[in-house]
Amino acid sequence: MLPVTASVPDPEEVRDGFRFRGGHAALDLTATLTGRLKETQRDLLAQPEDVLRWLRAAGFDCAATAPDDRLLAAARQLREAVYTLAMRRLAEQTLPASARTILNNTAGLPAAAPEIAADGRMRLRGDAASLLTLVAREAVSLLGGEMADRIRQCEGDGCAILFLDTSRSGDRRWCSMTACGNRHKVAAFRQRREKP
Repeated sequence: MLPVTASVPDPEEVRDGFRFRGGHAALDLTATLTGRLKETQRDLLAQPEDVLRWLRAAGFDCAATAPDDRLLAAARQLREAVYTLAMRRLAEQTLPASARTILNNTAGLPAAAPEIAADGRMRLRGDAASLLTLVAREAVSLLGGEMADRIRQCEGDGCAILFLDTSRSGDRRWCSMTACGNRHKVAAFRQRREKP
């Protein structure tokens, strides 16, 4: 299976208003619902056009399509199925049939095909639905493969971002050292300074 994203997180973590800290497209898709651990959430996939924006920001060559409410619903369903399954894997709990069915059905649809671009690099090109199918297939490979044990949830206060821990030691705690990791270090430093 072709990897959808590189295993090393992109240094440009925020693109077109979306966070890309997961190190994997399927985990990055789950970050399109922000504030999961807070009283109020914000859905960054608010309109069908947002699905196209996310795909393009994720680095996919998304063919011009007229997005509709079905595409939006499919993207949201896929996002929540991946999130549910990842969280259940983290908790070592049984994977719910409903989330597995959504993921498997999406992964079974026609997917975007890889092609060689003029610059000699591989790219994935297709319409939005076929690119979401590719994300679903990669989610199946991740959640059902040996890297599933490397999925983590950020330990930052109030952060629910999922990420793939590719560190050598396997003990990464933050979705981003420049965001949550830095906030934790600053808070710990202040706390140490305040002690008599």
